[in-house]
This record gives sequence, C-alpha cells and structure tokens, in this order.
Amino acid sequence: MNLMHRLVIAAGTLALAACASLSPAQREHSARIVAAARPTVVDCTALNKCAQPSPLRDLATRALTESTSEQPRHYALIIERGPDAMLARINLIRAATTRIDLQTYIFDEDDAGQLVLDELLAAARRGVQVRVLLDQLSALKRVETLAALAGAHANLEVRIYNPVLHRARINYPQYALAAACCWRKLNQRMHSKMLLVDSAVGISGGRNYQDDYYDWNDQFNFRDRDLLVAGPAAATMDAAFVTFWNDRRSVPVEYLTDVGKRLIKGGVPTLAPPVFERPERAAAMRRDAADAAVVSERLVSAAMPVGQVHYLSDTPTKQRSAGREHEWSSDTLRQLIETAHSEVILQTPYLVMSKPAQAMFRRMHERERSQRPRVTVSTNSLAATDAFIAYALSYKYKRRYLREFGFDIYEYKPFPLDSPIDVAATGAELPELSDDEQGPSEALALPGPGSGSAPESGTSTTYTRRGRDSDSRSVVYRPYRTPLSREDTAKRYARRRANEPVPLRRAGVRVGLHAKSIVIDERIGVIGTHNFDPRGDNYNTESALVIEDPAFAHALAESIRRDTRPENAWAIAARDKPSMFSGLEYSIGKMSETMPIFDLWPMRYATSYEFVPGPDCPVPLRRNDPRFRACYRPVGDFPEVDVGLKSLSTRMFTAFGAGLAPIL
Repeated sequence: MNLMHRLVIAAGTLALAACASLSPAQREHSARIVAAARPTVVDCTALNKCAQPSPLRDLATRALTESTSEQPRHYALIIERGPDAMLARINLIRAATTRIDLQTYIFDEDDAGQLVLDELLAAARRGVQVRVLLDQLSALKRVETLAALAGAHANLEVRIYNPVLHRARINYPQYALAAACCWRKLNQRMHSKMLLVDSAVGISGGRNYQDDYYDWNDQFNFRDRDLLVAGPAAATMDAAFVTFWNDRRSVPVEYLTDVGKRLIKGGVPTLAPPVFERPERAAAMRRDAADAAVVSERLVSAAMPVGQVHYLSDTPTKQRSAGREHEWSSDTLRQLIETAHSEVILQTPYLVMSKPAQAMFRRMHERERSQRPRVTVSTNSLAATDAFIAYALSYKYKRRYLREFGFDIYEYKPFPLDSPIDVAATGAELPELSDDEQGPSEALALPGPGSGSAPESGTSTTYTRRGRDSDSRSVVYRPYRTPLSREDTAKRYARRRANEPVPLRRAGVRVGLHAKSIVIDERIGVIGTHNFDPRGDNYNTESALVIEDPAFAHALAESIRRDTRPENAWAIAARDKPSMFSGLEYSIGKMSETMPIFDLWPMRYATSYEFVPGPDCPVPLRRNDPRFRACYRPVGDFPEVDVGLKSLSTRMFTAFGAGLAPIL
C-alpha cells in the first residue's frame, strides 16, 4: 500500500469518526447519567426564590401596572458602556423569581463569561429555572465545562444550536470536513441575542458574553450597544426564545457526541469555581450589582418611558428550504427604512450590503430631491475593525455607496477621543511617556487600575504617542482574537493573523465598532443584532427591538452621531480629481469595481479625511458642502494602519474577494 492510499484511508477514517453520533442507547445512557447527577435541592424555599431587590426589575412591574391592551407602557434603556451592560445583566439575574432565558452567539470562558455563568448557577441553586441556548461555533470552549454544566443542577439546562457533526465543539480538521460536506448548515448560525428575566424584562443588542464586549480586554474592546426593555414586549421575546428552544436544531449538550462520551466515560465532572484573571474587577462588579443606589444611578435614571415596542425575531424556519418563502427581520427592517422622508442613520460594524439592501438604497437615492432622505452611515475603519476581509469589500464599493446611494460615511477610529469606553475597566498597563514623547497627535486614553465601575464623571486622562518608535509595543504580533470569538464563520479557522485587527503605528487599548442600530426620521429607533449584510439576510437568525418614539429615536440618533464626530471618526469622501483625464479614470475605476474578480485598478474613488478646525472651520461639514476641501485634509485610505502586508492583503481581497460577500 503506497503513501497516497494510506492518506486516503486515514482521511476517510477521520471523516467517519468525526461524523459519528451517539447511538440511541448511548444517548439514553448519557441522559440517565446527567439526570442522576443533577442536584434537586435548592438554597431557598421562599416564594420569590430569595431574589435580590432590583430597581431594574421594578421597571417591569411599573410598566405592566401602567399598561393597558390599547396603550402598552414600556421602559427602555439604551446601554452604551460595557461595564454598565454587565452590571445590568448581573443585577437582573439576581432579581429573577421564576425563569432566566439566555440566548447568545458567543459565550467565552474568560472573566465576563465565568462571572455570568457563576451568577446563572447561583440563580438555579436558589430555585430559578435557567435555560441557556448557545450557538455551536461559539459555545463554551471546553467539552469538560459543558459536561459539568449538564449535571450541575436540575434547574439549569444548556442546549447547543445547530451542532454540525453532532458535536458541541469542533476542531480545525472537523471544521474543514464540515465545510466540505455541509457548507450551508455550517454557515446557518444563531446570531440572535437575548437575556430575559421572568418574561418581564429583557436585554437584546450587539453584545455577546466575552471580555471584549464589557471593556474588560486590555488590548481590544468593542464599542457596542444594548437595549433593555421592561414591559409587555417581554412576552413576545419569551415566545421567540421558546420557538428556538423547542426547535430540533437546539440539542441538549448531553446528547452530543463529544459531551456524551465524556459523561459515559467519567460521569459528570465537578464544575470548578471561577478563576478570574482580574479577581478584583469581578468582585467590584458583584458589589455594584448588589447596590441598588449604584444600579439606580448608572442605569435606571436613564430609562425612558415609551409606548409600543416591537421585537423582531427570525426563527429557525428561516434556515430551512420552506423558510425562504417567508418574510424575515431583514425584510421588515428594509420596509421601515423605506418609510424615511428626511434622514436614515445606520450604524453597522461591517459595511457589506446585501443585494436587496443595495437595491433599496439605490431606489431611495433616485427619488425626487425633495423626497430623498439623507443617509448617514457609521462603520469601522480598517484600523478599528476586527474583520479586515469584510472591510476590504466595503473599501471596494465606496464609490457605489457615495455616488449611487448618497451615503455620508464615517469610519470609526481605533483610538476615539470621546467614546463610551471605560478604559480604566480594561486593566491595561501602558508605559509612562517622557516629556519629549508628548505632542499634538491624537490622544489615547490612559488606563488606570482595573475596575468594574464607570469612570468618574467630568474627568479624562490622556497621553500621546507618535511615530514608528511605538511599533515595538504595538499589536503587530499579539493574538487578539481566538477562533471562538469570530462572528465571521467564513474565516473562523483562517490562519491566526486573519483573526486579529491589523497592526497599527501606535500602541494603546484599541476600540472597534460593533453596535448595530438604525434611526429613521428621528421617530423610529432600532437596536439589534443585524449587520445589514448578506449573512444576516441569508444565513443567520437575527433579532431587533423597534421603538417608534421621538424621544427614544432622538437619544439613539445622538449616540450614533457622537460616534461620527471628528474626534471619533474619519469622514469618507471623493479624492481630488486629477488634473488630466479625470473622466477616463473614473470610468475605468467604475468598470473595474463591477468585476467580481480582477478589480485591479489602483486608484480608488474615495479616501479618508480628517477635520481641521479653525476660525473659518468652526464646525464639521458634510462631504458635499462647498467648503469641505478647505476644512478637511486627506489622511490616506488606511489611516493609523502600519502600512505593509496588511494593506496589500486588503487590496487583494478588494480585487479578488467579492465572492465571499454572501458569507461575510
């Protein structure tokens, strides 16, 4: 037998082993082991399950009391800061009296994930029913943890959504096998996110359960946004969760091959207590969550009374053949946007638009000028994004976005000066700078000691760093993102460098945009999970909360506009026209852009601009303002990026990567 035959046999054996599922007898055996191991004793016999008093939970009581069938009342809270988002979750989990439902795409085993998991277990042990639904590709890292959770308590259930190869976790070779045999199923992910307490108050939005989403990462954090809603709409959220929970794609962890074999071989392992990388930060968060005054000041005080709230949720039916005939969240969001008369504000981290979305914006831009809404888009720059392939395709179509759709695009900076990021909470330790290193370049927030609390109001400490000297302390070779943390299935198991933000010229705690929100005419506000991309249209299940209320919509609009200010974002506009043959250059560039591959024309239509304030330029301007060129200076296509192979890679994906658009 030659080497080739041996390799084929080995590959076939690996494939059969990877695809093998538990037999019915093994599944029953695993289930019996779990049922026998689950404790049923609870720590509390009180009717309220010893729930902690919570001013957040009280919002739901107030809303339900004030509601009628004709005029529902809700309280809505936009949660901007990461530590506040964690504070709200821990406080609500402790306030639960009957049930907690958690649905998410990513659930890591870092400090944020361990803290939430520990609080969920504590709730189960005091008598609250806890259901946790995790997408397979981003579920907890270790099979050992999932096996321990399967038997942790009778009140805690964990299910995995859409497990390819009948497993809870898959490694690199198994992922390659799944891509070869089951590409569509592999890409059909549950991107919906929800935390629901007592079917009365819920949180949905962009955040997963990982340090990056709560300002707890000392290298890279997401500028994200959640919406807490208390009132009757929570019942709709409950129905949506139950639909997912009861679907055949949601499988109890003990029925999956890797978890079941671990249980059969060694029984239910003991779940170790959490070991935090920064225990003082977790302890501070626990203390804050128990302090009603802190919760009231940081969260409840900002809650807004609103009327009707709509919860849009795809269901698993979307991912079946019969589901393609139905109307889903993408369709509803487009219908809402098309009602705009004056302005649409769209915030998405990945500006890769689906074909229906492109057709919609093209139609809106072709309206009579008096009926044409202004479209403002807040998105990531290459320097800020965690998905450079998605950025490369956004870069490819900037001419289309500016000329044919009329977008005003603002790309988020990696070191924004006025961002709702609690840099002190990251725990980062950056070097002190000498006097000769100070200068007029943009400031980076100087982190203080790790803390779960928000920074003191009215103060901000900054330092500056310039030039190439910072490269030795930059992020060129530091592994930001593990495969678990990817929201981009297409390159989840790409080489390590593809899973990291690009290297920059300066060191610092970087920020990347992750919020997904829409404001229509400052009368409708939407916060959800949809990136408004082809993946959200065709593969993922998505969810969103929609509120038609001028005060709420205005508050959301102001939040997004903050992210587009010059101190936080670069404006995107057309380059200066060349002195000769400008029409020919434009035509060639447009023709090259239409190519699905070989888009090789080097001169792109647009570039990034920095606002330069002065006596004649007191306020920022739109790109079409006649004074724009006098008040803005071009800073290149990829500002802040350490120019090198990554820029070349970006151009290569611009030239050849259009085929990846449907799965980005």
